[in-house]
Amino acid sequence: MRMMLRVKVPVEAGNRAVADGSMQAAIGSVMEALKPEAAYFVPHDGQRTAMFFFDMTDASDIPPIVEPLFQNLNASVQFAPAMNLDDLQAGLGKLG
Repeated sequence: MRMMLRVKVPVEAGNRAVADGSMQAAIGSVMEALKPEAAYFVPHDGQRTAMFFFDMTDASDIPPIVEPLFQNLNASVQFAPAMNLDDLQAGLGKLG
């Protein structure tokens, strides 16, 4: 299932991670693990925020994805199912 993972990094932890190079390593690790169809990086609510859109095949994939983000960046994470236009149209077609 296509999922969106939103990662928010607190300012202080983000500043340290940028300065010591661990931010780049953490983002690279997530990109390698998820192989997202899209990734966006934005300021949101005053924090560094990343959104990754990827296919999650099993819920057991969650811990290896998020633990490095928790431990290395003090990040908060949120998962949400996501649709593209084709998915939305197929779902609307099921409404009858």
